[in-house]
Amino acid sequence: MAVEENNYSQDDTVSLGRASVEDIRNSRSRLFVVSGMFIFVFMALIFRLIEVSVFKGGKVFTVKSYDEFYDDDIKTRADITDRNGTLLAVNLSTASLYANPKVILDIDDAVKKVSAIFPETDAASLKSKLSSDKHFVWIKRNLTPKEQYKINELGLPGLYFKEEEKRIYPHKNLMSHILGFVDVDGKGISGIERKFNTYLSGSNNIGGVNEALQLSVDIRVQSVVRDVLSDAMEEFKALGAAGIVLDADTGEVISMVSMPDFNLNNPGDADHDAKFNRATYGVYEMGSTFKVFNMALGFEKNNLKLKDIFDVSEPIKVARFTIRDYHQKKKELTASEVFMFSSNIASVQIAVDAGEEAQREFLGRLGLLDELEIEIPEKSEPLYPDNWGKVSAVTISYGHGIAVTPMHVASATAALVNGGVLNPVTLLKKSRFSFLNSGVRVVQEDTSDKIRKIMRLAVKHGTGKNSDVEGYLVGGKTGSADKPKEGKYNTKVNISSFVSAFPMNEPKYVVLVMMDEPVGNAKTGGFTTGGMVAAPVAGEVIKRIAPILGVTPVDENDYEIQKEFWYDNERDKQQVAITAVE
Repeated sequence: MAVEENNYSQDDTVSLGRASVEDIRNSRSRLFVVSGMFIFVFMALIFRLIEVSVFKGGKVFTVKSYDEFYDDDIKTRADITDRNGTLLAVNLSTASLYANPKVILDIDDAVKKVSAIFPETDAASLKSKLSSDKHFVWIKRNLTPKEQYKINELGLPGLYFKEEEKRIYPHKNLMSHILGFVDVDGKGISGIERKFNTYLSGSNNIGGVNEALQLSVDIRVQSVVRDVLSDAMEEFKALGAAGIVLDADTGEVISMVSMPDFNLNNPGDADHDAKFNRATYGVYEMGSTFKVFNMALGFEKNNLKLKDIFDVSEPIKVARFTIRDYHQKKKELTASEVFMFSSNIASVQIAVDAGEEAQREFLGRLGLLDELEIEIPEKSEPLYPDNWGKVSAVTISYGHGIAVTPMHVASATAALVNGGVLNPVTLLKKSRFSFLNSGVRVVQEDTSDKIRKIMRLAVKHGTGKNSDVEGYLVGGKTGSADKPKEGKYNTKVNISSFVSAFPMNEPKYVVLVMMDEPVGNAKTGGFTTGGMVAAPVAGEVIKRIAPILGVTPVDENDYEIQKEFWYDNERDKQQVAITAVE
């Protein structure tokens, strides 16, 4: 068998080897180029990811992760405490949710999942935010821990958390009209929070948070006043109410309650009526409580004596008006009895004797014609006639034709029972703030002594009987005033009030109660007067707060006590026996 001859030569073999080596070298070069391209693209993607997620996105709980879009550092807000150091307002750390729409992969999916966690969120609005060309949009501020956990579970790119602070009010409704509240960015927009926003949001000399702002309010007393007012509003189906407790000697507000109120942690849920401060912003004709000031006017300007006699047997006609007493008694009354039984007729005589100019000057001296200096923005100026003539003087003598806030009445009354010094009312604890104004004398001490006596007599024998609390020598004055509407008085609705002080031998506190449009019931015989509605409410407040404030009961049968508040009822036993109801 013939063997086939090999046609490959040595030279051919060498040539093939050289070609293979060259091909391998070329392949390696191409591989390096392709690999380099892959590495370049990969590095570019890494850089872009870093750019998006770090420089234009955010990191969980990185304080400055969004400063490029929201230029405002977190600043811890100072606490607010009551006079005893009880915490009233404090900032707590929370997480807020924001998004970088540029990083959102599936907008519809994100809207669906986020809306499921926040049912109150409007899906259309959320989609609009996530579809924007911005790098930063808020989704929801101040998440609960549970909400934050659920968002984390979603694992959606483009959603981030921002550490913030939320203002918390531990006592919820209790201090709503004193503290006010802050907006979502922590800026005070009402009450103490607004008035002292600069201080509360500022820092001290070493860069730390300012120390707590200490108020004059006692949260224990505040709680009692609110509870009693709440019960009274329910009992008398009242439209609203206000309660005030003042330190008679300093002007410090120990309690200030306006009803209805609202939860400071959810101010957005409150309506206008709940946010309205009846104690310092609402102005009302306060009725016969003004007779306290009218009697003081008589003592100061007319040299009025407690035993001076007034004829109240007939109504008084002034211009087209006829002035009558609530229960007409064809009798003569002493000045003490005029106050005890709340005589409009005699009050008019006192005002007319003093004169319009003297009356206006005196009420201005008591601060009843000017806006209060109290440290909250929710306050109003009194309303009174520009043309202060005889008719105005007559009606103002018994609390009509002039409208003031309940706090005005409490403040002026404090001056008349504390020896005659008017102290600007304040919500700050005076011992902590030396810049607070001191008081000025507005009446003589003798006038103050007489006012204390007749206020005590009005409770012991007159219209304020329902406010008396054994051992605390309560003194006060009732007030009832029909509410004006469309240029005339609505006789079906009224303001029922009672201003009081205790103990009257050495007054320490002033207590005022006002009920707005109460409805009479079987217990009051259908009456809605100050003596039947507001006086017993004030009495309940005094009974409960006196022990808290350390006021020691006295023996009302003590000789010195009886001597100071002695009343000669032998002159007219029949008159004293009258249960006056304004």
